[in-house]
Parts: sequence; C-alpha cells; structure tokens
Amino acid sequence: MLNKRTTEVYALGQHISMSAHKARRVIDQIRGRSYEETLIILELMPYRACYPIFKLVYSAAANASFNMGSNETNLVISKAEVNEGTTVKRLKPRARGRSYPIQKPTCHITIVMKDISLDEYIDTDSIRWSQKPKCKKKHTTMSYYDMYSNGGTWDKK
Repeated sequence: MLNKRTTEVYALGQHISMSAHKARRVIDQIRGRSYEETLIILELMPYRACYPIFKLVYSAAANASFNMGSNETNLVISKAEVNEGTTVKRLKPRARGRSYPIQKPTCHITIVMKDISLDEYIDTDSIRWSQKPKCKKKHTTMSYYDMYSNGGTWDKK
C-alpha cells in the first residue's frame, strides 16, 4: 500500500491590511517558482504588497527546514492564494460636523511550499512485510475494437 508523505508546508498570514486585488497582483508573479527566484523577484518589485509576502515565503521556508529538514534549494511554491478578509470600517470627520465612512480592506495570504527532492509516496508494504508470498500475475492482453473496419452501424439500413 502506498501512503502519501507530507512534502508540503505552508505559512498563513491573516488580517494583512491591504486589498486582496493588490496582493494577487504580486502573488500571480511568484506562483510556481523556486524559493531563491521568488526572493529575488519580491525584493525587486516596487509594490507595497511585496514585504508581507516576502515575510510569508521566508516563514514557509523556515517551516520546511525545521519540520522536514529540507534544503532551501529544493523548495518550490506549489500553491499561493489570497482571500479577502474582514473590512475595518472607520469614520472620517468632514466639514460642518458631518462624517464620511472609510472602509479599510484586509486579506489572508496562504503560501504552500513543496520539496521536490522528497518522494511523494512511501511503500508501506515493503516496510511492514519484508518477506511477502509471491503471487503469479495474470497476463491480459488488450484487444483493439475498431467499429469502422467491420462495417459498424453506419452501413446498415
């Protein structure tokens, strides 16, 4: 039996004070890239969303090295997503004693990193039962059926 080994680690940042649309603009650039390439891209991009995403990528890599003992050169961002968080509502004082509502959006960012050097599946049968009785395999052949060569249903009236 094959069991799936955990090769993925994640870092989650919640209630980051910026619009989800602005964070997605940066996340779309780093999805699927390696760890080192991602750090270079985030350092050179001129957006304000790069700093919290940089911290999350760095945190996910630290989680991978601590939990799985992975090397940072083998890490790839497998999934990165941005969800909308709660909207903080404030009032701004205006002229003649009036107030104006201000909405400050927040977002939740999830970075999932995968170690490409680790095998994804573990064969638990070979670990559990080192000497298994050998079974004979049934040999089956695949037959190809072509409905057009023998007339098929199109020629019959």
